[in-house]
Amino acid sequence: MAADRLKAHIQALQQALAEEQGPLNPEEREQLEQLTASLEVRLLALANAEADSEPTLVDGVNLMAEEFEARHPTLAGTLRSVMQTLSDMGI
Repeated sequence: MAADRLKAHIQALQQALAEEQGPLNPEEREQLEQLTASLEVRLLALANAEADSEPTLVDGVNLMAEEFEARHPTLAGTLRSVMQTLSDMGI
């Protein structure tokens, strides 16, 4: 189920935030924390059957993945997985 995959991606991002104490600068950390919060809201909306199209969420994930590609390739890969999951969910 796509919601389960999204939940797993959220957990992966949270784990990356917990482990990436050095390489992430404060701005990058804040961006990832905000994205994780947005994804959690989306997951709750799905659980409550309130999902509607939010292209800005997918656009934000895509932009962040591009920004992190060079310095944080593992996080960029996780973000790309999030994008694919959101796409599979029709978001």
